[in-house]
Amino acid sequence: MINNSSNGAVRRFVLASVAVSALIAGNAAAQTAQAADAAETDSNEIIVTATKRNETLQNVPFSINAVTAEELQRSNATTLEDVSRSVAGLTIQNLGPGQSQVAIRGVSSGQIVRDQPGVKEQVGIYLDESVISLSLFTPDVDLFDLARVETLRGPQGTLFGSGSVGGTVRFITAQPNTDKLEGSVEANVNLVAEDAVGGSIKGAINVPLSDRAAVRAVGYYTRYGGFIDALGPAGGNNVNSGERYGGRLALTLKPTDTLTITPRVVYQEVVADGFNRQEAFNLYAQPFTTTRPAIQLGNRQQYLLLRERFKDKFLLADLNIGLDLGGVTVTSVSSYVNRDVLVSRDASALTGSVSVDLGLPTAAVLLPSNLRDTTDVEQFSQELRLSSNSDGPLQWVVGGFFTDQKRNYAQRLPTPGYDAFVDATLGAGTSAAVANGFPLNSPYNADLRYKLQQWAIFGEASYNFGGGFKLTAGGRYYNFDEKRTFQSGGLFSNSDNFTNFNAPGNRTSSDGFTPRVIASYEASRNFTVNLQAAKGFRLGGVNDPLNAGLCSAQDLAIFGGYQRYSDETLWNYEANVKARGRGFTANAAVFYNDINNLQVTLDAGSCSSRVVFNAPKAHSFGFEWEVTANPAPGFDVGISGTIQDARFDSTVRDGTGAVIGGIRDGNRLPTVPQFQVSANASYEAQIGNGQTATFLASIQHVGNRYTQPGDQENNPRAFVSGLPFAGASGNDATLLNLRLRDYQLVNLSITWANSSGLSISAYVNNVFDETPLLSFDRERGGRARLAFNVGQPRTIGITARKKF
Repeated sequence: MINNSSNGAVRRFVLASVAVSALIAGNAAAQTAQAADAAETDSNEIIVTATKRNETLQNVPFSINAVTAEELQRSNATTLEDVSRSVAGLTIQNLGPGQSQVAIRGVSSGQIVRDQPGVKEQVGIYLDESVISLSLFTPDVDLFDLARVETLRGPQGTLFGSGSVGGTVRFITAQPNTDKLEGSVEANVNLVAEDAVGGSIKGAINVPLSDRAAVRAVGYYTRYGGFIDALGPAGGNNVNSGERYGGRLALTLKPTDTLTITPRVVYQEVVADGFNRQEAFNLYAQPFTTTRPAIQLGNRQQYLLLRERFKDKFLLADLNIGLDLGGVTVTSVSSYVNRDVLVSRDASALTGSVSVDLGLPTAAVLLPSNLRDTTDVEQFSQELRLSSNSDGPLQWVVGGFFTDQKRNYAQRLPTPGYDAFVDATLGAGTSAAVANGFPLNSPYNADLRYKLQQWAIFGEASYNFGGGFKLTAGGRYYNFDEKRTFQSGGLFSNSDNFTNFNAPGNRTSSDGFTPRVIASYEASRNFTVNLQAAKGFRLGGVNDPLNAGLCSAQDLAIFGGYQRYSDETLWNYEANVKARGRGFTANAAVFYNDINNLQVTLDAGSCSSRVVFNAPKAHSFGFEWEVTANPAPGFDVGISGTIQDARFDSTVRDGTGAVIGGIRDGNRLPTVPQFQVSANASYEAQIGNGQTATFLASIQHVGNRYTQPGDQENNPRAFVSGLPFAGASGNDATLLNLRLRDYQLVNLSITWANSSGLSISAYVNNVFDETPLLSFDRERGGRARLAFNVGQPRTIGITARKKF
């Protein structure tokens, strides 16, 4: 496939955070032990469904976070990436709009790019009961009219299956209710990087149709201001602007007191005019050329011969049926998902770099070349489960799950006029001879079709023995089968024709069992200790053939022998403490993840391909905490964080004994910081006549990371293109530090609200205008382009909301 502050301050911030958290948690535990059952249960306690039944957040026996609608609004969070900065253990690698990778507790295998459609996700993403995650294209779900965002830490294979090896994130929407007519509207305008205007308008309404029926409708439109400027023939300012629009429509019917039927449709489109790529080197924009202008690209800049585009159409239709049989609840969840994704990139530098290697003339090297990746996914899934709904000591849930997914992936590289140069240099008819039925003037083309079926049976039960002791045990048996075909054509391809779904090289399957055991001890109503051992899994797959014609002999020898990769499995061992009292909650956990056959994504160098290896052994060990307190009327503080050490425990070598791709015993796992800490404080003042003013300040620290395991080898690194072009010898080096530096984001806001449901907020996000480096982007192993994907600069905005 073709692909494209000081440490001292950080340490002081981390140590101070840990000290403060430990102090608050220690006081909380002491107060709880002294007060025993004296403290009353908070009437505003958060109810979650992480165990497939309603349960208070503090009573869930494993580590979980829930961000409520009020907290989302107060923090001006609009994406899952915003949410992640204040959730312990949750990290997001932003590769552009709709292309975020999610990791929990350091379980991460590296950057997945657009051309790896067979790679499975490590964190399951759900919209209510429906799974919506793909390995890379995690939908940018709009957070408006959500009830909460739940983050379930640790493997959730028992109840949520494959893709939840690291954990699960659930977007829980507000449901239709028959109680009253209600709704809300919201409008926002913001300024990004001082010169790009963005904004949004959103609305939701709940309409009771009778005492047994209600409908809830949500609609939204968001305009994103860009912050990347492009040089070159397709240059311009703020080229990565975009928009998101869509809606949800749900109907709840209650034909009887025991039957509830909720059909729903969700539709959303995300469009981006470019990508958040800050380039350090481009074949066409480098400081070493002499026969064309030498260019040193700067902060938030890139070079384009063609404008780029991303478009994601997402449709979900699901049906949730609940039937109370008296002591047992039957739940059926049927869902259909359709995704159409287009990633259109300026691949001129990539194609041009190959043209230099082939000895084509400069005019051919300068041709605009557009790499178009399209993904079309259809997925049907069905879950049927039975669960207890009594108040007895035994609680249980059993069920079955089935999914059928079809995924068609295609790549085209239209480069008008290219074949004439190829045929003139390499011989007449060369382009037609290697086209393999694909369009001419497109040096790379590929079609991949995937069919995946999976079924599973699962169950979990808990028994309260009295005296505060409860035991939970469960498991899941899964069976999956995946088939695919692969065809390619064009000068850069192998002209592959693997068209038989049932051929041994095109098929993979596996089955297994994932258990979970949790022992809980409730010392008092407000203090609980939980011990957990749980297994998670991630399905394996088949690598796509390397582009052998582009590979150096060394890269072909290193990467050519890895056709398949096995299931990734993980055992999680965890001890967590949950405490609460008057005006505080304090939750903390220590965890150890023992990972087998970690699926590591590596850049196959000059081959312009990526492959997945299995690293035999790895681990992630850490401590996480979340503390909130209300020390005085109107004053709330919170602090959360994770300290973790995630590393390889084995080394993968090639035939010569050289370490492959940084998979070396003791090296860090990619994309995950060792430290991540967030603190916030808010004060609500009464200003008379039912009016309030709320002041909020927050700071988030995200530690340093690596995009791929190999980035920590020979770092800082000197990249040499080896491409003589426009007077540049190709032997000049671009020196880059591939360790993504830590960053701190400070956000401030003030909100005025009155008793009639009207509020107006003014905010500044990223007050000090940091440029977070989110991931490292390399084209053709760095020979054609070197860049970093960067975060959003300072944003100033105003939001008005009205509830009725």
